[in-house]
Amino acid sequence: MNKSQYARASGMMSLAGSISGVVAPIGAGVLLGPIGIGGIMAIDLATMLTAILILVFAPIPQPPPSPEGIAGRGNLFREAGFGFRYIFARPGLLGLLVVFLFFNVNTNFGFTVLSPMVLARTGNNEIVLGGVRSAAAIGSVLGGLLLSLWGGPKRRVYGVIFGCALGGLLGQVLLGLGRSLQVWAVTGFLGAMVFPTVNASSQAIWQSKVPPDLQGRVFSVRLMIAQIGAPLSMLLAGPLADHVFEPAMRDGGALASALGPVVGTGPGAGMALMLVLGGLLGAGAALAGLLYRPLRTVEATIPDHDTVPAAPPAGASTAVARPRTA
Repeated sequence: MNKSQYARASGMMSLAGSISGVVAPIGAGVLLGPIGIGGIMAIDLATMLTAILILVFAPIPQPPPSPEGIAGRGNLFREAGFGFRYIFARPGLLGLLVVFLFFNVNTNFGFTVLSPMVLARTGNNEIVLGGVRSAAAIGSVLGGLLLSLWGGPKRRVYGVIFGCALGGLLGQVLLGLGRSLQVWAVTGFLGAMVFPTVNASSQAIWQSKVPPDLQGRVFSVRLMIAQIGAPLSMLLAGPLADHVFEPAMRDGGALASALGPVVGTGPGAGMALMLVLGGLLGAGAALAGLLYRPLRTVEATIPDHDTVPAAPPAGASTAVARPRTA
């Protein structure tokens, strides 16, 4: 595949995932009555086995070895640590990961309480919650479709930085400030529509810079670093909502007089404040990446893998003439 099409291909993959996220719950709801939960589980198992069989029989060409791949060969521990060494030796890629790390920590802190916030502010109205989630799912589908047609921004790093900032502001800050289905649905839709561009831009950078034979080792470390803080923020979000933010935003609470005009007071207001703070901090973490020059220039300073000479065939001579020194 031409590297100029990486973002478009990622958009198509995002589109497929988003469509399945919309269609699957609807299909399960329609089929639950006629075939029951057992039938739905049987369909789930059959589709999983079909996917596995496709992977087993689909021909997957092996990429040619790169010089870094040959140098990184060794025992299990050496190869397991190769991804860390590769990323830490390239400050631009490391900076990209740090942006995602802090963005994921902050946004997960807010998104964890999105459902209970909507339920708390609507008297446990599940229809409103379903409407908000459906709007976000449709936004994700449309975002993937537009990206597959558009191909993403030329400066992919800007697609990551400004996309994260815009997604945090639209998909969290305005979502936390809203108090009605209309506002939640619109902001959820717009926020979700942005994120396919963010993920596709990041994926295109990594695919362009990392040789194909190294991508398994490097991408596994990349995913681990980017997501390592998210479980902790999700774990802390619930207790903080129950014991800190919700009591503080009740009538007469510690923060009610100062922030009540912004997010309101009463049930759900504390969680709304968490969404606003998480979105602001996530957007700030993304925009702070502009201050780090290796990240801003990552596309120019790190050569694409297809511009680096491939490793010579096994057995070929690699000797070069060396100048003599006195």
